[in-house]
Amino acid sequence: MTGETVTITLPDGRQQDYPAGVTGAEIARGISEGLLRRALAVLVDGEIWELDRPIRKNALVRILTWEDPEGKAAFWHSSAHILAEAVQALYPEAKFGIGPAIENGFYYDIDFGDQVLREEDLPALEAEMQKRIQAGNAFRLYSVSKEEAQKFYTEKNNPYKLELIEGLEDGDITFCRQGDFIDLCRGGHIPHTGLVKAIKLTNIAGAYWRGNEKNKQLTRIYGISFPQQKLLDEYLHRLEEARRRDHRRLGRELELFTFSPQVGQGLPLWLPRGTALREKLEGFMRKAQRRLGYQPVVTPHIGHKSLYITSGHYEKYGQDSFRPILTPEEGEEYFLKPMNCPHHCEIYKSRQRSYRELPLRLAEFGTVYRYEQSGELSGLTRVRGFTQDDAHIFCRPDQVKQEFERVIDLVLYVFRALDFSDYTAQVSLRDPDHKEKYIGSEENWEKAEQAIIEAAREKGLDTVVVPGEAAFYGPKLDFMVRDAIGRRWQLGTIQVDYNLPERFELEYIGEDNTRHRPVMIHRAPFGSLERFVAVLTEHCAGNFPLWLAPEQVYVLPVSDKYLDYAFEVRDYLKNYDICALVDERSEKIGRKIRDAELLKIPVMLIVGEKEMTQKAVSLRRHGLGDQGSLPLETCAQVLMQEIRKAEDFDIG
Repeated sequence: MTGETVTITLPDGRQQDYPAGVTGAEIARGISEGLLRRALAVLVDGEIWELDRPIRKNALVRILTWEDPEGKAAFWHSSAHILAEAVQALYPEAKFGIGPAIENGFYYDIDFGDQVLREEDLPALEAEMQKRIQAGNAFRLYSVSKEEAQKFYTEKNNPYKLELIEGLEDGDITFCRQGDFIDLCRGGHIPHTGLVKAIKLTNIAGAYWRGNEKNKQLTRIYGISFPQQKLLDEYLHRLEEARRRDHRRLGRELELFTFSPQVGQGLPLWLPRGTALREKLEGFMRKAQRRLGYQPVVTPHIGHKSLYITSGHYEKYGQDSFRPILTPEEGEEYFLKPMNCPHHCEIYKSRQRSYRELPLRLAEFGTVYRYEQSGELSGLTRVRGFTQDDAHIFCRPDQVKQEFERVIDLVLYVFRALDFSDYTAQVSLRDPDHKEKYIGSEENWEKAEQAIIEAAREKGLDTVVVPGEAAFYGPKLDFMVRDAIGRRWQLGTIQVDYNLPERFELEYIGEDNTRHRPVMIHRAPFGSLERFVAVLTEHCAGNFPLWLAPEQVYVLPVSDKYLDYAFEVRDYLKNYDICALVDERSEKIGRKIRDAELLKIPVMLIVGEKEMTQKAVSLRRHGLGDQGSLPLETCAQVLMQEIRKAEDFDIG
């Protein structure tokens, strides 16, 4: 810019002229001294800058504090630099990869050569970081030429930074210095190290350079930092709570699922109790879908290569799929099904369709397979084979908005039934700077994006718009849910797709007796059953609601003398569709109660002489203790009403 002033637009729309070269710190001071004290960085046209970096262009500017996600990102990215500086001091031969901020904290990928970093080494590394923090060194960003950058890292014998530099343009390369440490970095730091008041290195993991299994595995050090010690204390408490709720641990203890090396990584085996839980979720969704006019279908686990070429999945994901399945017939290739939608398109095409048939809603609990790198597999949240509560709605263009809103209603119905009350709807759009990553016409994309935005607005959803997160064939609405301890998960997605109907040449005969192209809506309220069960297990800490629990009621006779009455109670509850089991073991009643508590059985019915004589039961709730004695008939009615409560919600 050639003028002497720049126009700065603030988040509230106010505009003010400043001398060219004004800094974020000067803008913050002009707003208030309090804001300047809290400022960590500045957002300039969506990019995080240092507070002392001159602004020489007209820009939209927001001062970032700890309350802003971008402020936390600057804080944690800067903390990664502090970690690297400490590593350099203790391990001079270490070679650095990348050190970004992540959703909770930061990490740095480092090549320690022949040395091995262990968990017990982290306290010494933390102590070294504290020295750097107390020094209060400023973060200084400065430009270097490509030649200078390459020379610097050639002398350090660092192939990782040299590879990164190779992909950068000369004139667009910056280094960051704090104290004696220099790092390749594009910027976005807090003013100085002293702002970090609490820091913790949380764990170590292996990570392939650039996520490629063919590359060397580096050591990834994770950490988190805060501007106050109490915030770290609260975080560590939540972390401990997360460990207590870890679905992998609970999955073992509650006997829900297991994995076997013989079967293969990322391929879960559902045990009887987990299968019961899964089937109840499926039954809940099937019943809701019947009420909404969905028709169930079943498709194979494999598909011909040509199917995925037509859909575009082969071009986009072929290299990430499992290897082709070759048959004895020359040139015939099949793939494990990575998506259900191409199969559903072929079902639609099985005969001519009329406008009177639309919307056509096809639903399937379809198992799909995608190759995930072994280092990225994690319990049920990241697997190689998973089942989607998938459905595809084929509708006329004038029906898109109404159908989309009905799917929103279904997603919210699921959230209410399962007590997910804290959620945000994310409108995921194309990356405007890289439209080549997507298929379909500009016109169709604009129509699809507008339909999603309008439907979300009319439903009054709390939404955020995120460019670059769309599927390759269409924009989507993703529901981001916070669980009981504040973690954020993506559960449920809805997508509008004008492109697959084009690629598969889907048609219907319109009211004007000519051929028209339908629009396709993809939806999966659970997302995948595996991931949903993992999130739900951690959300409720394994204390599933009565209607969903794998085993709802244990009948506990105080001695073998009352076994016959215990079975009578079990059989009586069956008349109310209540699943009850009798603990027949010759154990003391205290042991039976303890074991049922460990399995998180929602309801225990204790029966002895008094209960048998009065045709009653002594009701005990998991985690709540004794609830008193009830006539058996009354108890059955109370439990039945509680079980049915999950279905009392209206869908829309």
